[in-house]
Amino acid sequence: MRKIVLLNQKGGVGKTTSVVNIAAALAQKGAKVVAADFDPQAHLTIHLGIEPDKIEFGTYKVLTGSADFDQALIEARPNLFLLGSNIHLVGAESELVSVVGREIIFREAIAKSKLNFDYLIIDCPPSLGLLTLNALAAAEEVIIPLQPHFLALQGLGKLLQTITLVSKRINPSLKVSGILLCMFDSRTSLSEEIKSDIDKFLDSARTNQCPWSNAKIIPSFVRRNIKLAEAPSYGKTIFEYEPDCHGAEDYNKIAEYLGNGAVLNTSL
Repeated sequence: MRKIVLLNQKGGVGKTTSVVNIAAALAQKGAKVVAADFDPQAHLTIHLGIEPDKIEFGTYKVLTGSADFDQALIEARPNLFLLGSNIHLVGAESELVSVVGREIIFREAIAKSKLNFDYLIIDCPPSLGLLTLNALAAAEEVIIPLQPHFLALQGLGKLLQTITLVSKRINPSLKVSGILLCMFDSRTSLSEEIKSDIDKFLDSARTNQCPWSNAKIIPSFVRRNIKLAEAPSYGKTIFEYEPDCHGAEDYNKIAEYLGNGAVLNTSL
């Protein structure tokens, strides 16, 4: 199973939208996918049309040891399974504060799974607390969704520092494999300038032994598209809501890129 975290401590960058639609695109192509919601706001769960209050098990109970990983999964679509979230997840950090090995609870939970999945894609909260640490400890690779503007670059440094610490202390196999540019507008010079700046930054790390030394910008960008913003309110993926729009086209291309192993191979 290929384990991917989509992570950015800043909200509103297209993280949840990307998890939902990449997972849906991979599932439509025949892969067996788990989308895991680690955010107490439960936006991923809602986006897939499932009421958080109806989540009987989910992420909270897996982390607190009240349910097995396999037991907590819901088949949200053909080939697409959800590890759902609700407001109870808010209490997980305080409940686990005295638990030995609390950062690797999720890693140990998925190691016991008897089901065969091709992908686990984790949607993290917009923070760098214990929930995010559990996701990073369980994953092999991180994809960072970014909006192409200056302030996004400012937060990138702190995010990479956190990933470096996790890599050193908890999960040595963790790598940043890709940067996903969301809400990209090729008509503006700013988008191209930010892309160029990120390329230069990543190139400068090629000779370093750091978790992002082999990271690349994913060559398919997510263009600005109002349909992507509308789809969650209907509990639908973009392929169900408007399959012919730019958003569906973009996420199909990204899924094809991931499905070919392109991002993973850059981290080996």
